[in-house]
Amino acid sequence: MELRKVFARNLKDLRLAAGLSQEELAFRSELDRTYVSALERGIYSVSVDTIEKIAKALGAEPMVFLQKPRKRSQTG
Repeated sequence: MELRKVFARNLKDLRLAAGLSQEELAFRSELDRTYVSALERGIYSVSVDTIEKIAKALGAEPMVFLQKPRKRSQTG
């Protein structure tokens, strides 16, 4: 999975876990809502500065946005 898609998935998951709309996250991060939407869809690459803003708004460590999901073991 490419890193941009990893970021997009983690961003959306963390935003939803925090119970925030894209609009509220954008406001707290001082970003435009359409930009947050594009980030969640993997359309744009994200800068380190933007990761920092979003992480602060979500109360998360910046590195969690770039962590690839662990592969699930197959049972059965």
